[in-house]
Amino acid sequence: MVRVIRSSLAVLLPSVLAACSSAETARLGDLRLESGATLQDCRVTYRTRGRLNAERSNAVLVVPWFQGNSVQTALQVGPGKLVDTSKFFVILVDSLANGRASSPSNSAAQPGSAFPAITIRDMVESQYQLVTRTLGLRHLHAVVGISMGGMQVFEWTIAYPDLMTKAVSIVGSPKAQPDDIERWNGSLAWLAHSPWARTRTRLSEFKPRSALGEYRTDSDNQRRQIQAIVGHDVTRRFGGSMERTAAALRAELLVVGTLADREVNNRPALEFARLARAEVLELDGRCGHQAPSCERVTLWPAMARFLGR
Repeated sequence: MVRVIRSSLAVLLPSVLAACSSAETARLGDLRLESGATLQDCRVTYRTRGRLNAERSNAVLVVPWFQGNSVQTALQVGPGKLVDTSKFFVILVDSLANGRASSPSNSAAQPGSAFPAITIRDMVESQYQLVTRTLGLRHLHAVVGISMGGMQVFEWTIAYPDLMTKAVSIVGSPKAQPDDIERWNGSLAWLAHSPWARTRTRLSEFKPRSALGEYRTDSDNQRRQIQAIVGHDVTRRFGGSMERTAAALRAELLVVGTLADREVNNRPALEFARLARAEVLELDGRCGHQAPSCERVTLWPAMARFLGR
């Protein structure tokens, strides 16, 4: 048993160490938000994997899920994985309010509840500034994201339609649906309780791991990202028309989803794909919203084909 554990650690440790290393910070100055407010001293943290080719044409931006970060997305990329780092220069970015990029928990100028409300569009704008100003790239081969990352991908395709060749939204959505909003509003109501109250509740339910998570949760970080998700709607600038929004698409789009998803309503994504004549990969949904991890034997080869052609 000890030998098996040691062997497993020997396999996993290099990947974990690689994921945790080499974080960099782009200082963007004051960022004008979609609301008209200003995010002061905006910082975006990121990591890179792989090499940029001579033509500077193989960069792939990977954006994270709700409260996800670049350490976690780094574990998803590599040879034969979600994005192959032997072929692509992968930029793993942290989204605003995730605790690593500018967030209520780490902002000196606007801490806690003073941190302004943000949108998915604001997250994308900060990433655009990173890609174009900090990294000096004029084009991306692809933008890839899972869950809230998939929402950011849809926003990318509309906000900067000519900046990328391909886009992949995985269990994401172009607009929040009533059932999505109801679930997230329930989360906001839960976050209104104190951390100690939430922790005690989970302990009383005999859920020690959940209790520890509640104790560590930064409510303001989560609240700002939830508000961004609830307000997400890429059709807004097209008068609410899904048809007109889909017609504005320039990138080749792959939509990955499952109707068995109970955390993000995938129907708008599949409808958008139909209207845009995009490629669709429908997973069987055996693990619901966790399908991208559960069904990676199906997903990863499909990603390799789509990004490689």
